Amino acid sequence: MKGIGNITKRNLVSEISSRTGLPQTEAKKIVECFLDSIARSLIEGNNIEIRGFGRFKIRNRNSYRARNPRTGEPIEIEAGRKPVFEPSKELKKVLNNF
Repeated sequence: MKGIGNITKRNLVSEISSRTGLPQTEAKKIVECFLDSIARSLIEGNNIEIRGFGRFKIRNRNSYRARNPRTGEPIEIEAGRKPVFEPSKELKKVLNNF
C-alpha cells in the first residue's frame, strides 16, 4: 500500500485479503464491521482507543458566525459534534522515521 494518494476501502479490503488469505468478501465484511463499530461508538459518545495507533473521539463545537464566501453575507454556523482522530506517540514516531 505504498505510494502517494488516497487509500480507499477497496484498497484496505484487498490488502487484508492478500495478507490473511481470506476471500475478499470476508475481508470486506471485516472492514465494514470495524468502521461501523467505530461510527456507532462515536454516535453513542464513546471514545475509541487503539493502543499503538491512536484515539477517535468526539469534540463539541460551539456555534459561530461566518461569512458566505460568494456573497459575503454573515451566516450562523450551528453548534455540533465533530469526530477527531489523535495519533498515538508510536504512530507519530513511525511516520516521522520515513
